[in-house]
Amino acid sequence: MNRTNKILLLIGSPKGVTSTSAILGNYVLKKLKEKNFETKVLHIHSELKSEKAQHKFLDAVEKTDLILLTFPLYVDTIPAPVIRAFELIAENIWKNKQHRRQKLIAIANCGFPEAEQNRFAISICKQFSLETGIEWGGGLYLGMGGAVNEKFLNKSGGKNVKKALDLMAESIILGTEIPNEALKYMSTPIVSSKRLYIFMGNIAWKMQALKNKVYKKLDDRPFA
Repeated sequence: MNRTNKILLLIGSPKGVTSTSAILGNYVLKKLKEKNFETKVLHIHSELKSEKAQHKFLDAVEKTDLILLTFPLYVDTIPAPVIRAFELIAENIWKNKQHRRQKLIAIANCGFPEAEQNRFAISICKQFSLETGIEWGGGLYLGMGGAVNEKFLNKSGGKNVKKALDLMAESIILGTEIPNEALKYMSTPIVSSKRLYIFMGNIAWKMQALKNKVYKKLDDRPFA
């Protein structure tokens, strides 16, 4: 039997099941389910709303063999609720002197065209592992995350991302390190033209502003 049997997917996006973070994480989880791994999914934002919820969250973390964390990049770092989750997990480990062998793997994504923007956030996850004694299993990062939706992985633009996630799932199943090839696939630009991606992103932003009736406020500078 594989040493890593229980997998906990922690989704760090507030957008729920349609978020890029959820789509990427659930794809890996599906692959692991097919190999009879025991899996569980928690959305961090909803798990920290009360003390009771936090206790259940920590209990789930304690019982897992591997934590798969997926999250969006916020201001060059991990989202505040994910930072809080890290703090709670660390405090719980140090308080209970927990020695169970666990592993952490992370997938970061951002709307910037450059996947490299996520490197600092991934390094924070690695540092968290070092300070808590959780084994660091590596991380992947994706740029142009705004192009990802539920059907994305079945389209031509998602082929490299799919290859990266397949390699990650395979490494978890075999208990090996995530190969550098996976990071290479994941960090390959989804859209070949950076200008086209930015152009389409600006259109989507303006459409969202129109939908929420704030289009005329896009150029506001309340803190200038």
